[in-house]
Amino acid sequence: MTRLGDLCDDLARALAFLSRVPMPNRHFVGHDGRLGRAVRTFPLAGMLIALPAALVAAVLVLLQANALFAAFLLVGVQVLVTGALHEDGLGDTADGLGGGRDRESALAIMKDSRVGTYGAVALILSFGLRVSALASFLPLLSPSGAALALLGTAALSRTAMVWHWSRLPPARRDGVAASAGIPEAQATAMALGSGPVFALPMYFAAGIPFLAVLLALAAFALVVPAFGRIVARKLGGHTGDTIGATQQLAEIVLLGALALAI
Repeated sequence: MTRLGDLCDDLARALAFLSRVPMPNRHFVGHDGRLGRAVRTFPLAGMLIALPAALVAAVLVLLQANALFAAFLLVGVQVLVTGALHEDGLGDTADGLGGGRDRESALAIMKDSRVGTYGAVALILSFGLRVSALASFLPLLSPSGAALALLGTAALSRTAMVWHWSRLPPARRDGVAASAGIPEAQATAMALGSGPVFALPMYFAAGIPFLAVLLALAAFALVVPAFGRIVARKLGGHTGDTIGATQQLAEIVLLGALALAI
């Protein structure tokens, strides 16, 4: 197997893990389900997952569509591609952290498929904040700029997932995250390095001012580690839900910062 073949396999596995996009079976022959090496492709996988929404964004900005309608549509496209996997993680995490008296009760709540009050509020805020942020700044960008802004945000938000996953131990021995293994050190370094390398040129090519990019990165660097500390203190480690919730929080703060600064 060539290195390029390994990379293609990892990318296909990352896409299958992060979305509902079907991948050819040849990429999974002999695969044990672990993603320790595949996390290196998460930023690239994030951009591919966001590509349909980015193309739609370019068209809507070109047509000067209503900003609020366009923002709702773009978030809807992303949810269709991902199957709302990250939103599910956010809702479960909010229910567990908000309603759990201790580690065991929090994990039990998170395993329950029902949505509680904390989860419902978190999802409402997630959709509301992302939609309002997109509606505020996308009309100020060119069609290509709108597409690039979404792609850059997608790369960084999946980078945040790798950071969270690699920094915390599994909270459960039998959870989805535990079965997917531990991110390899070299793969983690590649993901953490490539995410900004992908995102920053896209943000600047989109015409986003330097100060807006700086604010977005600062908010990202504050919120993602802070959430990791909360999860570590409450749960003792990560779960598949907290990894998904990290993506949502990263996307919210990045889009929110851009909305404030552009």
